[in-house]
Amino acid sequence: MTDAIIFRDYSQSQLDSQYNNRAHVPDHVEIYEVRKAEGDAALGQFQTHLDVPYGLSGEETLDIFFPENPTQMPGGAPINIFFHGGYWFSRHKDDFRWLANGLAARGGILVIVNYALIPDVDLDELVQQCRASVAWVFDNAETFGGDKNRIFVSGHSAGGHLTAMMMATDWPALSNGLPADLIKGGTAISGIYDLEPIRLGFMQETLGFTAEQVAAYSPVGLTPKTKAPMIVVVGGSETDEFIRQSKDFAEAWGKSLSDLQEQVPPGLNHFTVLDEFAAPETELMKAVAKQMGLD
Repeated sequence: MTDAIIFRDYSQSQLDSQYNNRAHVPDHVEIYEVRKAEGDAALGQFQTHLDVPYGLSGEETLDIFFPENPTQMPGGAPINIFFHGGYWFSRHKDDFRWLANGLAARGGILVIVNYALIPDVDLDELVQQCRASVAWVFDNAETFGGDKNRIFVSGHSAGGHLTAMMMATDWPALSNGLPADLIKGGTAISGIYDLEPIRLGFMQETLGFTAEQVAAYSPVGLTPKTKAPMIVVVGGSETDEFIRQSKDFAEAWGKSLSDLQEQVPPGLNHFTVLDEFAAPETELMKAVAKQMGLD
């Protein structure tokens, strides 16, 4: 007797396997140990403002990494706001400080956002916190040498989902002082844009997604509130579902955005694909730099 099909052509065990990235990459612990050391080194290389509060809770903080050689632009340097992954229930901004080796080395300001995790908050509050972080950067950019008119967003895995949600946000509805075109471009790396398989999978016991949340927060079914360009990236060695998620999302949003570029770097898994955002001369970082006017 075979397992019942619960999503597309997947049984429960097959669907769980598709989203169990740690099982597919047994050396993920070693990868993060190397990145911790690289993050510690980045703290000594770049000027920073660390643990800056943008909200009322202790988890609502962000790190700002300044470039070694700031790009001289009227209004200040362009800013990229990065949202970390961890399936919305794990990881912390401090785990991603090594990413400064890519963008800050190219002349841009990198902001790495922390947010409260599920189940301490639900998905509604988590997304709202991320929106608040973007609004804070817009309101305070001039105080740290950034250009509020050149704000970009990026993220990996769950952070890729959050990147898309930021681009689907009606900013003037959030606050009268925020412009509709607040975000000038985005980069979503190995994101999750259809939450239904997550609701049906092994993480649901922790996440507790409702059908209403799946509908409200699945970017593949939403319309972006911006025409800004976007880069959608997924590793060539990721699972079929992650590749499918990026393909479906790019097809859906490519109809609305001014430009949507897809990248599928070969041989990279769900963890190593983020290396493309952490080095100044990769194809991805060159595309991000071009998007931000840093090339």
